[in-house]
Amino acid sequence: MNVLGIIASGVAALFITVVLAKGVRRTAPGSAAGRDPGGRPSRAGVVRRLGGATLVLGVGAAAAAGWGLGAAGDHGRAVTGLLAGAGTVAVLGLVHDVRPLGIPLRVAVQTAAATLAVCLAGLSPVAGVLAVILIVLVTSAFALLDTADGVLATVAAVTAAGLLACAAVDGRSGLALLPAVLLAGLIGFLLHNWHPARIRPGACGSLFTGFLLAASGVLILVAAPPERTAWAALPVLATVALADAALVLASRRRASRPLLQDGYDHITHRLRRVRVTVPGTAVVLGLWAGAAVATGTLVYAEVLHPALVLVPPAGSALAVLALLRIPVYVAPPKTAPPAGAAPGSAGPGSAAPASAEPARTAAGRPTVPPPPTGRPAVGITADRR
Repeated sequence: MNVLGIIASGVAALFITVVLAKGVRRTAPGSAAGRDPGGRPSRAGVVRRLGGATLVLGVGAAAAAGWGLGAAGDHGRAVTGLLAGAGTVAVLGLVHDVRPLGIPLRVAVQTAAATLAVCLAGLSPVAGVLAVILIVLVTSAFALLDTADGVLATVAAVTAAGLLACAAVDGRSGLALLPAVLLAGLIGFLLHNWHPARIRPGACGSLFTGFLLAASGVLILVAAPPERTAWAALPVLATVALADAALVLASRRRASRPLLQDGYDHITHRLRRVRVTVPGTAVVLGLWAGAAVATGTLVYAEVLHPALVLVPPAGSALAVLALLRIPVYVAPPKTAPPAGAAPGSAGPGSAAPASAEPARTAAGRPTVPPPPTGRPAVGITADRR
């Protein structure tokens, strides 16, 4: 393993990301508003979201330098394909940050980028299809974590550390290069993204980060020796991101809401509803990810029994069930009937009486009004949909 090349690449990623992020942070307006009254992204919101480009440039430049120093080893072709795919989704995210794109287009581009990375990695057709599905799923799940200051960078850094440890166990420098530079870049970015953050990853940084983590995990899984339980251990590293996605889909399904509509119903929003601070939310999710990553890494290294790999998903499932009990879809306030109205009647525009049977969907579930258009009552400085 080319340890010196990996260390030099990591230091370069840290330095470049810190310098670029500081420059973007200085140009970001001081206003906390992310949108103009008309609903279009304001200059402040756009500049903050472009902070993710600093992470992309820092990690990409450092990874290219490491590849030039020979740190990629025998996996140079796979690393090249992975970087090309990650760069593609980063450009997609950058465009989406400036001018929002539709979900079908975003999924199509992510699928094409994953296919490119898988083809250059030399996977078989069946394994390649499964790998593409896994990469797109995990990438989308990590992109959803950008909902509060420091959360995405913290969880992703912990996950990158786990992937780096798995690659180091097998002594594969080519597969350790990308997790190493990503870990260093995320640490540098987190210095400016911690609460109160002046820049944020945006779609550019979050898609790039999720893609690198997912694709690196797939490559490590494919190259793992047969005796390792890599197929079960490595997916555990994405437990927090997948749990957040499952929580959102389950809560919206239960509330008969559109599954792909943005809303304040992620893990971070629910923790804030129970008065966990913004930095505390990042710490809680970091510890949650750390427990899952440590378990998966130790199982991969054959230190723990493979059956213990079921513990993080089981614990996450229980956590999701508990978080589902925290209300996030607030009904509009009921108004009193006008003076002189008959008991039980309601004035124009007023809600139904409290004793009335709630409206139900065709499936028999009670309907839930949409969330308020303004900021939530708990006031989250960095809460994002």
